[in-house]
Amino acid sequence: MAMTTPATRPANPRFSSGPCAKIPTFDLNKLATAPLGRSHRAAPGKAKLLAAIETTREVLGVPADYRIGIVPASDTGAFEMAMWSLLGERPAEMVAWESFGAGWVTDVVKQLKIEATVHEADYGQIVDMATLNYDNDVCFTWNGTTSGVRMPNGDAIPADRAGLTLCDATSAAFAMDLPWDKLDVTTFSWQKVLGGEAAHGMLILSPRAVERLESYTPAWPLPKIFRMTKGGKLNEGIFKGETINTPSMLCVEDYLLALDWAKSVGGLKGLIARADANAQAIFDFCAANDWIANLAEDPATRSNTSVCLKFTDDRITDGAAFAKAVAKRLADEDVALDIGAYRDAPAGLRIWCGGTVETADIAAMLPWLAWAFEAEINA
Repeated sequence: MAMTTPATRPANPRFSSGPCAKIPTFDLNKLATAPLGRSHRAAPGKAKLLAAIETTREVLGVPADYRIGIVPASDTGAFEMAMWSLLGERPAEMVAWESFGAGWVTDVVKQLKIEATVHEADYGQIVDMATLNYDNDVCFTWNGTTSGVRMPNGDAIPADRAGLTLCDATSAAFAMDLPWDKLDVTTFSWQKVLGGEAAHGMLILSPRAVERLESYTPAWPLPKIFRMTKGGKLNEGIFKGETINTPSMLCVEDYLLALDWAKSVGGLKGLIARADANAQAIFDFCAANDWIANLAEDPATRSNTSVCLKFTDDRITDGAAFAKAVAKRLADEDVALDIGAYRDAPAGLRIWCGGTVETADIAAMLPWLAWAFEAEINA
């Protein structure tokens, strides 16, 4: 017997894990004050870029002595910039429990050829961070965007570490409480939790990271867009809005709009609460339905942004084809767009739950997920 089509649809069906949903109040007309057609080095452009940096500091609670810079090529560019500029002074501990972390392992081991110990966990699991040697430099993701597994906290990272910690926090910043005293390098991109536009990365450096930059020169040549020092000293201009290459002032305006919205919903605490509510709605749905489950095995490590799900019904013979068919049904109905699992991840779904998503839309989408599952099982 066919399941009844749900009566309610999400007002916004965009649950993509990147680029993510725009802020609920987004309106292109609100970007009209962007200084388009002007140099980003002119006074209005520099003021906007500095405002983006300092408002980021305000919302995320970044310490005053940490530097924040806007850099090219999204989170990938920011993390590559950090690895190529900072690593090699000592051995590295490379940590991966999903595809992007695995990418950083490849860069360090095969490209930079740094002495490294690799720690890996399967999708759905996490590396025991207490087993690492923090006298070495440590590279890890805070939230595995493609696995839905996150760090529960930073307790395993010692305060008296000798090495640096490099944290890819692109799907964690603005949705999770990051312990800044445990993080020496933190990177993220605008298009994740705040739903900004792509191609701009954020790089946050602790005083310890700055000290490394000023005391260590890598053995390999650095491209211009990776260089953060001049004459052995930090190029402070990068961290005051004097970007290495030309940013989009339209994207900067969009990011400023998103930051203002973030403050209007209670800042970081408000954003975390919104993401938690969204994710909990899905967790409750999984608990009530025995045919679907969270990919993250330990509830303490379940992401509240990139929630990854797997189908568990014994009647499913081809998990990848089944998940793709369910995602297609939901997209065809315009009730959930871009929710297929990442290409390197186990078969299933990935539903973005960051703060720009409304819980009411998650709640309206879930009956459609049940409908699509029944439709495919009975197809």
